Amino acid sequence: MDSCEDTATLEWWANRSTCLGRFRVRFEVRAAGGNWTCAATFEPPLTAEGREGFDFLMHLDPCFTLRSDDMGALFVGVAEAGVEGRLILTAAETDVDEPSGARQLPHQ
Repeated sequence: MDSCEDTATLEWWANRSTCLGRFRVRFEVRAAGGNWTCAATFEPPLTAEGREGFDFLMHLDPCFTLRSDDMGALFVGVAEAGVEGRLILTAAETDVDEPSGARQLPHQ
């Protein structure tokens, strides 16, 4: 089993020019065969205000941009794992029917 651990930023973009939230996370990707899993935790842990903002954005749409200095950016689905501050990340695709500029990965 191969794994990679690093820090990154989860970003929630309303459109190509407006980022409504940025959250630092430490993530770990594990690969075995053709399958992979990715988990993340907030680093540092969220303040009460940060938690409120994150919860609000998750309620709107649980898709974020995971941006890492080493690996670029990836559009991911985010789910809370039931353990405080632990997240499960999955690869996400944008809806081809969305209007141009709506919830798409910003230019790099």
